[in-house]
Amino acid sequence: MTVCVTCGLPKELCVCESIAKESLKIIVRTVEKKFNKKYTVVEGIDQKEIDIGALAKKLKAKLACGGTVKDGRIELQGDHKAKVKQVLIEAGFAPETVIVK
Repeated sequence: MTVCVTCGLPKELCVCESIAKESLKIIVRTVEKKFNKKYTVVEGIDQKEIDIGALAKKLKAKLACGGTVKDGRIELQGDHKAKVKQVLIEAGFAPETVIVK
């Protein structure tokens, strides 16, 4: 049986990720890149606490778009601000911590 080094609970009962989800301040905004293409950027996710790659994969699947993880933030192709907030809430993030600009 493996034990979490942060909370001391067994890995199956570890609550570190859910605590981290409630304490983050996540900013969702759109930016324009080359050729007037819009990208939705999700910033403020702590990579040490949350698997940002898995979260990006889930967002891309739910929103049916392409995207990538760069410099600790998720970039999604297209303008998905409203939908991203809903998907993040479904993933366990507190609604008051997700800020859409």
